[in-house]
Amino acid sequence: MKKLLSLFLIGLILCLILAGCSDKGKLSPDNPVTLTIWHVYGSQTSSPMNDVIDEFNRTSGKDIGVFVKVEMVTDSDEIDNVLTANLTEEPGSYELPDLFVAYPRIVEKFEDDALLDFSDYFSREELSLYRNDFLQEGFCNGQLLMLPIAKSSELLFVNKTIFDRFSADTGITTDCFENVETLMSASNEYYDWSQGRTMFQINDFYHYFLTNMKGLDSEFIKDGKINSDSDAFEKVFTPIAEAAIYGGLCVGDGYASDRWKTGEIIGSVGSTAGILYMRDYVTYEDNTTEDIETLVLPYPCLKESNPTAIQRGGGLFALKNEDERKNQAAAIFAKWLTEQKHNLDFVTKAGYLPVTDKAFQELFANISSVENEKYRMLYSAVNEQYENDYQFCFLPIFDGALDMQKSFEKLIKSTLSNAHEEYILRVENGENSDTIMKELTASALASLREALN
Repeated sequence: MKKLLSLFLIGLILCLILAGCSDKGKLSPDNPVTLTIWHVYGSQTSSPMNDVIDEFNRTSGKDIGVFVKVEMVTDSDEIDNVLTANLTEEPGSYELPDLFVAYPRIVEKFEDDALLDFSDYFSREELSLYRNDFLQEGFCNGQLLMLPIAKSSELLFVNKTIFDRFSADTGITTDCFENVETLMSASNEYYDWSQGRTMFQINDFYHYFLTNMKGLDSEFIKDGKINSDSDAFEKVFTPIAEAAIYGGLCVGDGYASDRWKTGEIIGSVGSTAGILYMRDYVTYEDNTTEDIETLVLPYPCLKESNPTAIQRGGGLFALKNEDERKNQAAAIFAKWLTEQKHNLDFVTKAGYLPVTDKAFQELFANISSVENEKYRMLYSAVNEQYENDYQFCFLPIFDGALDMQKSFEKLIKSTLSNAHEEYILRVENGENSDTIMKELTASALASLREALN
């Protein structure tokens, strides 16, 4: 009898232990899980992503037992830097978050199995709801490491108020924005008209080469290297080189949105999401301000190329955690964020594209319902790209892709900046401007090719 009682007690204790272990593996509002996140949507004080996270925490997250805490809002380059600093064990680096938004290029910095495979937490039916081209970008070695939550393309933004003055004086119309060659020519005209101000900025030269070489049926990246020896590379390089050397194209560091605020430039090519940072007024050097009208147009390509634009925008990554509840929580938040209503609410306030087929179709069938006029122009321009049969490409992933992109940006800017300074000096000394331009364009190309090979 005593032996039976002892066995019963042992069994009861084991059941209680197992039940306790089971509870620890479940999400519960009585014992919530907190997930930290770094993202790129807005600023710490004004962010559509922060707003949608607050809504999740108040509603579904509260009911399920998941709380998402925003720890950092910055740009993608900075997230790359702080992630890399931690992974290379730099002193004083930040502790990694549970969730972060980044480009697929960051995957190479992590050890195998360090990142969550979202396909383990999504059914085949759930994954079928996403736009396939958006979803495929997140796969690496058969694992869905990056889940699309908002995508973007690139467009052309113009300060129409100042451009109209330039147009009235020179006769140059908005037709100049139809292709790269006429745009660069107009930028040089603007440089003369404005007495030395650059008109235009390309935020990502890497993207510019990738899309325009693709449009010429060539590959920018070949066997993990930049294909700089090709004829297509030279065709893509020449118009922007001539504009940068002359002075019409900006090759300085920093984002176009910063120069936009002061009227230092009046046009740029960049992410659709850049509209979030492009103010409706300009503050000049004397601290006076002027309200401006913004023009949003399709991405300009070379005359002879097939129209091509980039599909860009990072995605959501999650660290794989020993606490399975955190893995489940990451998937739950990701699913909620990409549900049609929540995703549309978020992306249309940030200048992005929704990631599921139904949400995508709903947005472009009802562009007029977008409240903000600038954002309506933005989605109309994106829709025009689709209607005009633009092909879309995304950034190639290979070992060293992140470092290559950063070094290419620095190299092309420094090369063209040095050529511009030499051009100005030699013209001031009385040399023939056409001769100098041809010489410096050729020498800049040769210098780039040498550095890239």
